[in-house]
Amino acid sequence: MAAIAAVFTIGYVANMLGQDEDWLHDLSIDMFPEDGRLHVYGIGEDGVTAFTQYGIECLRQIIADERAAGNAPPPVKPTA
Repeated sequence: MAAIAAVFTIGYVANMLGQDEDWLHDLSIDMFPEDGRLHVYGIGEDGVTAFTQYGIECLRQIIADERAAGNAPPPVKPTA
């Protein structure tokens, strides 16, 4: 397994995938660090959910499964 070189915040991933951030958070609750979901802390912050590249791929699969099951909200338009 390659070393993790970057992580992407949940807001960034939601925008990139055109999905609602809160929905992605709900989908990712059962993901573990081994699945590419991390919690990043900063000074004066409660922290933010972030994903590795592998985590983003896992989320894409979860989204596809939810869409196939008819449980997905409509996509949101990504901001530039």
